[in-house]
This record gives sequence, structure tokens and C-alpha cells, in this order.
Amino acid sequence: MSNEISLDAIDKDILFHLRQDGRLTNVELAKRVGLTPPPCLRRLKRLEDAGVISGYRAVINPEAVGRGLEVMVDVEVYANDLKTIETLEETLASYEEVTELRRMFGRPDYCLRVAVADHAAYNAFLTSKLTGLPGILRVESHLTMKKVKSSD
Repeated sequence: MSNEISLDAIDKDILFHLRQDGRLTNVELAKRVGLTPPPCLRRLKRLEDAGVISGYRAVINPEAVGRGLEVMVDVEVYANDLKTIETLEETLASYEEVTELRRMFGRPDYCLRVAVADHAAYNAFLTSKLTGLPGILRVESHLTMKKVKSSD
């Protein structure tokens, strides 16, 4: 059973404006989408209840909190037993430096987004936390030259 709901042009406009500024008041949001506040609030509540809007968050400037270097890391594993895979995933997910962790189809097996202060901090993360974890066959690091588009 799908949780999808039908989105009309106004719903899509509400989502567009909230992606731009999640702190908009209902009054301001209603004005931007051409509604009065009560129907706008009903639509917003419906989108939240349906799970279309799953939460609100602050976008933090990584450089301001000492995480100005972002590295994309590909990880290949040799393990094929469930216990090793679960332990590996739990360990990787527990690292503060790992801001995103995805299990992939095909190669690589995992993609990680790692945020650290600088190259020395990444080297420390790589050598003290990532290298040598049970099940890991290969690690390949990709440093960002330029962020062209981001969801943040």
C-alpha cells in the first residue's frame, strides 16, 4: 500500500516555499501561495500527517562548526554474513564524522559523506576509525572540488 497523496499546484507551491525557508509563518506562507491562513494551515497539516513533510531542520554552515572539508567515501566489503554487515553499518552510522551513509546496489557497497575540519582530520578519521574495520575490503576517498548543487 502506498502512502502517496495527490499533490496539486498549491501543495507543490507550499513545498517549494518551505524548502526555501522552513521558518515561514503560516500567514507569510499563505500570502506566498495565494491562500488565506486557515486553508493554508489545513493543507500544511495534511502534508505533515501524510508524511510528505517529514520534519523541519536548521541548515548549519559546516565551516562555522569545524567541518569545512567534506569527503565522499566509497566502501567495498568482502563480508557476506548478516552479523558482520549489521555490525559494520552500526559502527559507521555511529561516527559523528559520517553525515550520510547509504548501502548501494552494485559497487561500491556503501557511500559515505564524511565531514571533518581539514585534511589532517580526515586522515585521522580514515586511519583510526575506518581502516581495519571488519568486513571492509577497499576504501576510496573523493574530495570535492566544487559543490555545484546541494539540497542544503
